[in-house]
Amino acid sequence: MSTRVDWISHPAGPLRGDVVVPGDKSISHRAIMLAALAEGISHVSGFLEGEDTRATAAIFRAMGVAIETPSASQRIVHGVGLRGLAEPGAALDCGNSGTGMRLLAGLLAGQRFDSTLIGDESLTRRPMFRVTGPLSAMGARIESGEGGRPPLHIRCASGLWGIRYTPPVASAQVKSAILLAGLYADGDTEVHEPHPTRDYTERMLAAFGWPIAFEPGRARLSGGHHLRATDVVVPADFSSAAFFIVAATLVPDSRLLLRAVGLNPRRTGLLAALRLMGADIREHDAREQGGERVADLEVRHARLRGIEVPVEVVPDMIDEFPILFVAAAAAQGTTTVRGAAELRVKESDRIAVMAKGLIELGVRVEETPDGAVIHGGRLRGGVVDSAGDHRCAMSFAVAGLIAHDAVRIADCANVATSFPGFVEITQSAGFLLNAVAPD
Repeated sequence: MSTRVDWISHPAGPLRGDVVVPGDKSISHRAIMLAALAEGISHVSGFLEGEDTRATAAIFRAMGVAIETPSASQRIVHGVGLRGLAEPGAALDCGNSGTGMRLLAGLLAGQRFDSTLIGDESLTRRPMFRVTGPLSAMGARIESGEGGRPPLHIRCASGLWGIRYTPPVASAQVKSAILLAGLYADGDTEVHEPHPTRDYTERMLAAFGWPIAFEPGRARLSGGHHLRATDVVVPADFSSAAFFIVAATLVPDSRLLLRAVGLNPRRTGLLAALRLMGADIREHDAREQGGERVADLEVRHARLRGIEVPVEVVPDMIDEFPILFVAAAAAQGTTTVRGAAELRVKESDRIAVMAKGLIELGVRVEETPDGAVIHGGRLRGGVVDSAGDHRCAMSFAVAGLIAHDAVRIADCANVATSFPGFVEITQSAGFLLNAVAPD
């Protein structure tokens, strides 16, 4: 776990320039996993050099996969095939990554050896029932800690079988865990979602040569095939770009150009919500990169108005709600969020953390079980606690740009899990943000 760090964010002038944010975290995780299980050598470029994704790479090294790092953001993965992983000699540490743990639970459920998944203090508080339940229905043998929380002890099963599963709450992580287990299962594995979620796993399985049928809200595959090595180009992470999108929208006279941002349609609900609120976001040079749609995003300052966030875009922006809360706090009128109960079981209870922090900054916020009602207005300075949640920390850093006085943000070290170099990149764009030792 990193040493505790606080930030101080000061009111800033116009934000200007070109910004390149790190590679997509979700794609980086999946690229390492599938390349490790493929036959042959895969090259991954644009890999996110974050603590979460490095933890995933370290886990596969611990299971006998050779992974080279010729330069920053580059990986060469020597695949061992679907059945080539070796039994690890110790517990596999996922760090802070819920994505890593949930996807690995599915992948490891079909191995011919026992394994244990552990994580940091934050991850150990996160429930895993939504993954372990359907995996158990496929024949997996998984024991969890108290309340279904990590560590996860995954025992060698006599065999897995395909299932048809409809999760009660739409989740790309749950869907992906089931599909990865389905690689090792007899028969068909099919997932029907109540709302479509991001399809990174489906797209990447197809890129690695696994027969899979998918469309929004549905995916089906069968076991008994092979993954073939391929090269993966990881686009810039939309979730990381989101902080700059909102910052440039809120700070008067700002204009930022964000380069080669991944625009997977199951990931960009925030764009739809911000445009409904009046944001000025333009797409340039739209193209395909590594099977994913990307574009350069030009963002200019605009006055936002409160809205009722359409429930149909909620699954496509679940990671961006903390920064949407900041946009809503600065908008004219009231913004209502519903259907986002999953926020309560992320790295923190993000609804509670963002509501408490914004209230400290003078914003009226009413929590609901699955969202919040946010009354826009002027933000004052103050002290807020990110609760160790990287996305909440970065969201409060944006709030400080438009507050009346400086905002001090406690417990920001976990930002390194998803966005290494955040402070330096924000400073280059005009943020007045500094890391300081905690009081």
